[in-house]
Amino acid sequence: MLSIQTQLLRLSQGQLNVLERCPRQFQHTYLEQLHSPLDPEHEERQALGSRFHLLMQQREMRLPIDTFLQADPILQSWMSAFACAAPEILTTTLKSDFRESEHYRTLQVQDYLLTVIYDLLIADNQQAQIFDWKTYPKLPNKRKLEQNWQTRLYLYVLAETSNYLPESISMIYWFVQSEGKPQNIKFSYNRQQHEQTAKRLNRLLNKLTNWLKSYYQGEEFPQVPEGNKACDHCQYTTRCNRTESDSESMSVANPGYGVDTTLLNLASIQEVSL
Repeated sequence: MLSIQTQLLRLSQGQLNVLERCPRQFQHTYLEQLHSPLDPEHEERQALGSRFHLLMQQREMRLPIDTFLQADPILQSWMSAFACAAPEILTTTLKSDFRESEHYRTLQVQDYLLTVIYDLLIADNQQAQIFDWKTYPKLPNKRKLEQNWQTRLYLYVLAETSNYLPESISMIYWFVQSEGKPQNIKFSYNRQQHEQTAKRLNRLLNKLTNWLKSYYQGEEFPQVPEGNKACDHCQYTTRCNRTESDSESMSVANPGYGVDTTLLNLASIQEVSL
């Protein structure tokens, strides 16, 4: 018999965002593995963001990073600016009983395994702080960031998988190159927000369960109404008959309508603009 975890669909915050924004986009991206190639500039930004995350992880593990910094002036400038803006984080002067980079947690809700990775988690016997590094230059709207599933899910999972009260948990985003200097956005948490997230999450997962059942029977996931802003920059507009374009740039990694649960994994999670 398979263990229960092998039967669960693994979902990240990014997948929840796509699912809530447009169910049909979720179908094309995660069930059918259809993708448009990234433009070189966007690909380079993603690679640079990945290098910064790796650099922060190595530094937290007390591994040497000077060679990497000397070879990359951009990373060197980001790290230098961040060290000036938040020295208490880099110099580990924050009092804590627990401190770990790339901290991984999972939580089962219904038939799904929700997965989060905290860039840095610092905690003591009174409070826990989640830190997340962002490397794109534009500071997002705080209200939109609060509603994003990364904020909601990261706070929710920690409250559900630890002894901390919601009021003892916070999350801080650091935008290391925002408008030329590091800036942060902090979110506190409380019981009311926790209950609201639980309701919103369960409603969304109930819908996903029903959509998957229909999908197995040959029906497609719902589309957003015509004219929805979600279609403005979507790569699937031709496939969804939302454009008069005669061509569609797609690469199909795994055609067919079977749901491969191994596709819904952390390896596919990239840092994207919120």
